[in-house]
Amino acid sequence: VQLQAFGGGLVQAGGSLRLSCVASERTFSRFYMGWFRQDPGKERTFVAAIETRSGYINIEESVKGRFTISRDNAKNTVYLQMDSLRPEDTAVYFCAASSSLIRSAVASRTAYAYWGQGTVVTVSS
Repeated sequence: VQLQAFGGGLVQAGGSLRLSCVASERTFSRFYMGWFRQDPGKERTFVAAIETRSGYINIEESVKGRFTISRDNAKNTVYLQMDSLRPEDTAVYFCAASSSLIRSAVASRTAYAYWGQGTVVTVSS
């Protein structure tokens, strides 16, 4: 499975960005798709995930109410809509995929077998 993430950029605090992640796999509709982010020198942390078949969603508390995850199974694409961005949201954002995830592990980066290349989000104050 190949994942391609794009949509990052530079935005002022309070602004919005929408990240997209396109998967090459035709069985996309049976995957868990996740978004993680990583600051330089820090661990990669969970942001949000969606089960593409059921639409089950899990969102990290610090971004709940500001970030929305969604999917378009016809386009093999998952989106991360980021609103009310803050400087602390600055990071490299990665999308990830798993075809065999246990739902209780959805926020664990080790549960995902496939990763995209990352897209940089910079929020200026």
